[in-house]
Amino acid sequence: GAAMAEARPLRLLALHGYRQSARRLRQRTGALRKALRGRAELVVIDAPHPLPAGAEDDPDGDDPPRGWWFSGPGTFEAGEAAAAPAGLEESLSAVAAALAEHGPFDGLLGFSQGAALAAMVCALRARGDPRFPVAFAVLVAGFASRAPAHGHFYREPIALPTLHIVGDTDAVIAAPLSRELAQCFVEPVVLTHPGGHFIPAAAAQKKAYLEFLERFCPGQGQ
Repeated sequence: GAAMAEARPLRLLALHGYRQSARRLRQRTGALRKALRGRAELVVIDAPHPLPAGAEDDPDGDDPPRGWWFSGPGTFEAGEAAAAPAGLEESLSAVAAALAEHGPFDGLLGFSQGAALAAMVCALRARGDPRFPVAFAVLVAGFASRAPAHGHFYREPIALPTLHIVGDTDAVIAAPLSRELAQCFVEPVVLTHPGGHFIPAAAAQKKAYLEFLERFCPGQGQ
């Protein structure tokens, strides 16, 4: 009954962007987590691949920037049609392990490269892959991988509910790339905001997140 429906908030596995980490994404989602309090909670995980150290990185090195896959040796460019993308299988396994170990989860939240990975997980889930028991995804600044080896993820429309957040002035993942990803889904909900490459949580977006999440009950994805 109604009491059961209120038993717990929705749980979202959150996937950070390239050059980020779980800690960095946690820091940058404070406003979002506050906006979703009581309705949904985020559990953030690290991508399995540390990046080669760069000049701008933390000198203490306890929180190296990470990535989910590479388009070249130790590099990533979203617009690149990588001939030999590396590291994706390990990342899919890491997501599967997190869903199993820290679950139950209801959905995914991905940012940038993490949103691209979440979209791939949605494609596998929609095809019945038992490793990914999720019911929906929120994809912020997502894109479809240009690597020919990844083309199979997008061959058929992905039948999983998704909310796509698109920044009109995003200079990292241009808005058309995020719109193109949305077109890979059966019934995408697309929310545009005037900002850049970040996870927005102002009133208009808060309302859209909550309206989308209202469609789901805890435990639906299992």
